[in-house]
Amino acid sequence: GVLPPKEKPKDEIEETVLHLQKEAEGKYYFKMHFKCSKDAYCYSYLLIRRQKYGKLREICGEQDVKEVTNAPEDVWVIIHLYQSSIPVCLLVNEHLSLLAKNFPEVKFLKAIVNSCILNYHDRCLPTILVYKTGEIKGRFVGVAEWGGIYLKVEELEWKLAEVGAIESNLEENPKKDIMNMIALSVQNMKTQIQRAVM
Repeated sequence: GVLPPKEKPKDEIEETVLHLQKEAEGKYYFKMHFKCSKDAYCYSYLLIRRQKYGKLREICGEQDVKEVTNAPEDVWVIIHLYQSSIPVCLLVNEHLSLLAKNFPEVKFLKAIVNSCILNYHDRCLPTILVYKTGEIKGRFVGVAEWGGIYLKVEELEWKLAEVGAIESNLEENPKKDIMNMIALSVQNMKTQIQRAVM
């Protein structure tokens, strides 16, 4: 059969909303349905406003002040200091790229550490600094902070949401189950040791 021609939107607002819906497909923050064109207009404005950034951008030392310190007051800035020779840094970059797409209202940046801070120790990498209004609001330093190469994007999202940089839909810490298992395992080991000593 032959398909009928696709209907065109009735006005510019509907056209804008349809365009934004297509762009936002797959992004979990797109969950609203509208009853009138006023709602559609408000939402299209909100979505356009939220889509300022949307990707992880590389900067170098001289751009640090402009991109981080002088960012607009209503913008959260997340900067990852890394070395490309450290595998967990590359993993964090991958996760931040995904988060940048899901949270386009937040400025996600990465910088090779020596371009920003001289003599910064590799053992302190990866390092993520979270800024708002030019002040540090969160700091995550070193492999132990991240859980190593097994870090999941949801765990990183949770950490950034805890400091207020992003509005996550996660309802609980994704590491909670792991932490409970570790605590239970330690408790079982203590009990076995106590029994062996008695």
